Amino acid sequence: MGRRKGVMSYRLKEELAKELGFYDIVQKEGWGAIHSKDAGNMVKRAIEIAQKNLVNSSKQL
Repeated sequence: MGRRKGVMSYRLKEELAKELGFYDIVQKEGWGAIHSKDAGNMVKRAIEIAQKNLVNSSKQL
């Protein structure tokens, strides 16, 4: 089974890693070096941001 293409842009992943405090690990060792907990927190934060953006965009309609 091949790898799936990522849903998040590289820029978004970088921003989230900086916000969550593990970007230094990404820079030194790559994305494969982060803990699964950090990856989960990154996905959780991305979902929070997406939901907030949906609420804000629906208010503008």
